[in-house]
Amino acid sequence: MVWKVSMHLTSVVFLSLSSILCGGLALFVMMSGESLLIEWEVGSLNSCCVIMSLIVDWISLLFSSFVLFISSMVLLYSGEYMGGDKTLSRFMYLVLAFVMSMMLLIVSPNLISILLGWDGLGLVSYALVIYYQNEKSANSGMLTILSNRVGDVAILLSIGLMISMGGWNFVLYSEGLSDLNWLLLKSLIVLAAMTKSAQIPFSAWLPAAMAAPTPVSALVHSSTLVTAGVYLLIRFSPALESSSVSSFLLIISCLTMFMAGLGANFEYDLKKIIALSTLSQLGVMMSILSLGLPDLAFFHLLTHALFKALLFMCAGVVIHSVKDYQDIRRMGGLAKSMPLTSACMTLSNLALCGMPFMAGFYSKDLILEMAFMSSLNKVAFVLYGLATGLTVCYTFRLIFFSITGGFNLGSLSSVSDSSIVMTSPMMVLSFGAVMSGAALSWILFPESYMICLSASLKALTLMVSLVGGLIGYMLNIMNINYCLKSLKNLSSVWFMGSMWNMPHLSSFMLSYYNLNVGVILDKGFDKGWLEYLGGQGSYSMMISKSAQLEVSQNKTLKIFLKIMVGWVVVLLFLYI
Repeated sequence: MVWKVSMHLTSVVFLSLSSILCGGLALFVMMSGESLLIEWEVGSLNSCCVIMSLIVDWISLLFSSFVLFISSMVLLYSGEYMGGDKTLSRFMYLVLAFVMSMMLLIVSPNLISILLGWDGLGLVSYALVIYYQNEKSANSGMLTILSNRVGDVAILLSIGLMISMGGWNFVLYSEGLSDLNWLLLKSLIVLAAMTKSAQIPFSAWLPAAMAAPTPVSALVHSSTLVTAGVYLLIRFSPALESSSVSSFLLIISCLTMFMAGLGANFEYDLKKIIALSTLSQLGVMMSILSLGLPDLAFFHLLTHALFKALLFMCAGVVIHSVKDYQDIRRMGGLAKSMPLTSACMTLSNLALCGMPFMAGFYSKDLILEMAFMSSLNKVAFVLYGLATGLTVCYTFRLIFFSITGGFNLGSLSSVSDSSIVMTSPMMVLSFGAVMSGAALSWILFPESYMICLSASLKALTLMVSLVGGLIGYMLNIMNINYCLKSLKNLSSVWFMGSMWNMPHLSSFMLSYYNLNVGVILDKGFDKGWLEYLGGQGSYSMMISKSAQLEVSQNKTLKIFLKIMVGWVVVLLFLYI
């Protein structure tokens, strides 16, 4: 146990110091205005040599700093959250492998080395999603890894297309292929980014990945797995400018953020609501990328990472305190018994809404204003406004159910803030949720954007947010979820409350056959997914299938005998 604690603290200190070092180097590189491309030969085969390369510029260093900082906070938080777990060391190794895969992806300008980090994220995320061994986790992990395999195939095809360019370092090329192959390469990269960042029609895996432990969700949904697609498109952004692929990405990303905001207003699972909010913000990043503004997408990527990690940590503390329930209808009145957690949760929610002078305001408001200034079509313009209002709507709905009102699960005596080990990372991230927007805007944009909008468009963002928050709070005060049940039924018919039926379509036939392994598992084993898919489950399945095969063979033999006798009778009749 002492070894586990020392290893845990060593990992936290190492990641924290690495974060500070990367942040200092990022500021130094930004001031010097130079970047560094490191290459070395790994091996050679005939006339072909394999060259590994790393890119050290302000984007990779700054993003690495944020990833390492959030990872250190998550590991510190996990020491208390997962303290009762017998396999804590396995959990820490998986988290560290996850962080190392993300770091490899960040510093790689080469598609082949990017594939190593890309596949590493997919593999380790599968191991983390199935960490709790039950059938639901197994199905969620399978949906996650199969959805991400589509992006892996797209990266492999992109590597094949870049063979004729003489190398795979995409930072060195803006053109080099024929028009058709260049369009195909951009389409494949966009497809890979869509799968990793869960854009339509690959959105179903992101809420399903909530089967992982909450500290993993705080890491995955803030700065690592789901942001890998956005980061890849930021690196490829010069090739995507004024391309037909960008128009396709714009409408898909706008539909994604609208669908996620709509679905979150009908969801009752606390972690899934936050996951759908992540999906909505990923749509915002993708949409502004498609409009040719990668620096704004990177700005929102960094601010979103801080307040979303904080929101998941607060959700973990709340779930622990309310007897491991995740239904927000079972909560309420937490502001009285958990003041510190409620304050941190409110700060992160306000930053998510883009309330003035919070971290999300500086990035989100600038993104919306630049989008309104650009040549948006009417559909995208309307979707931007609706998605912004829906974000505030489901946020205030979450605050109403969880923080205000009365407690709905017995006595409040057992509900309280957690220990200093879990609250200290939340306090640090709360400071980031308030101050990071202003600090990053000074660092990233020494020359401010020129915003030229009419007064109505300038006030549109604030008005939509206020109206959305008012609607979200008033509807729940009137108990519309109970009094107007027909509205909820109508939402299911029109796909509003079910992510437009994407979870059903994505997982159709995934767990259709239930493997019944007999009474022995009900009495002597833990009913984990390994028991279903391991030795006992395989033995039981083979026995049952062989019995069915034997029955079918007997039936088939009888049918063949009857057909043979029939043909003999026919031939005898014809002969006579």
